[in-house]
Amino acid sequence: MKPQFLIAAPSSNSGKTTLTLGLLKALSLRGYKVQPFKCGPDYLDTKHHTLAASQQSINLDAFMMSQEHIHSLYRRNTQNADIAVVEGVMGLFDGAYKMQGSSAEMAILLDLPVILVVNAKAMAYSVAPLLHGFKTFDSRLKIAGVIFNFVTTESHYQFLKEACEDVKLESLGYIPANPEISIPSRHLGLSVSSEHNYLEIIEKAALHISKTVQIDRLVDLGTSSISTTQTSPAHTPNIASLKIAVAQDEAFNFTYPENLQVLKQLGQVTFFSPLRDTILPEADLIYLPGGYPELHLKQLSENISLRNALLAYCQNNGYVLAECGGMMYLGKAISNAEGKEYPMTGFLDITTSMQHAKLSLGYRSIYHNDNIYKGHEFHYSIMTTANESTTDVQVKTARQRDIDVPVYRKNNVLASYIHFYWGEDCSLLYDLVGIKNLLNH
Repeated sequence: MKPQFLIAAPSSNSGKTTLTLGLLKALSLRGYKVQPFKCGPDYLDTKHHTLAASQQSINLDAFMMSQEHIHSLYRRNTQNADIAVVEGVMGLFDGAYKMQGSSAEMAILLDLPVILVVNAKAMAYSVAPLLHGFKTFDSRLKIAGVIFNFVTTESHYQFLKEACEDVKLESLGYIPANPEISIPSRHLGLSVSSEHNYLEIIEKAALHISKTVQIDRLVDLGTSSISTTQTSPAHTPNIASLKIAVAQDEAFNFTYPENLQVLKQLGQVTFFSPLRDTILPEADLIYLPGGYPELHLKQLSENISLRNALLAYCQNNGYVLAECGGMMYLGKAISNAEGKEYPMTGFLDITTSMQHAKLSLGYRSIYHNDNIYKGHEFHYSIMTTANESTTDVQVKTARQRDIDVPVYRKNNVLASYIHFYWGEDCSLLYDLVGIKNLLNH
């Protein structure tokens, strides 16, 4: 049985991401092949995991994916790994509705032991009732050990360790505060600074936690009973011969590996950069994913050749799926935080702005033509002008409440703030974008 565990915390901002990155690197340096996973829809954490472990991190999301799909993804991606590390999301029991979609639900579903990371900066023996509550709240969940973060001294740690002993949970060490391993934040989550800077922080984190965290014991505790039966790698033959162009650069890069795999089933996938390329690849379908266009407005705006090529493609009934930042790029203009406006493609009669940034986030269910599509919304930009969105689509929250999220259908373009997941069922993509018309030709 191979070691595998889920790293969680009582609340956000407990330091579980920094610990996860440092641990992934520390295990890799010890010669393990580590397979990282991330609970929830987050794009950035998986990028950082991949950097730390030198292995593509995979999202596991109980709202957007069926249980069967989650099990399949987990088995397929762990079969050749020595250790599997799953990073949780928010607090351990925080879900879209109560604990539905939470880290706890994922740990139960995959039968994973939980390593709890506790921010103990301003806490000593009072941690005992907190740990007792997390340990006993759901009998299906197994908390295998605790790591204390932001611990000031060895004597401080002794109080915490005694609390663990009294609630019969094993303490696996502590992490002193260290500004050198602090990951700077950005408006959509963790910073997306250069790989070199990230690797430096991750390497320092690996060294830092190795001094005071019992990594060997953590690995021992992570050995669980979950099935890791060897299975053949998933291989689905191409079912179409479409030419598909995917925007991928610093401005557009929020993509799920499984979504891209589905696109590859449909034909040949070519990547292009709206920042640097002047010619649009020949394509039957263009995918404009989300990302950070607002950080590259000048360069995007000055690439007039590519903007005009994309406009012509849309006007000539080319098929396009544009998500969040991709939708913003198809609009008339984007304004930066100071209110300066930069012209964009101009196909959609909308303008967006970062000037009065307001967070919009949450899972979304999209109803159209008797189909249900799953996705999520996470952006700070706002629409300053907008035309009327399509009336044949209904959007609901995870709690099944109606929500006003504009979805645009113009010619053969589908655009919205929603990031969709179609990695489980490629037929959803056909209907969503309308490319079933292409498949029949």
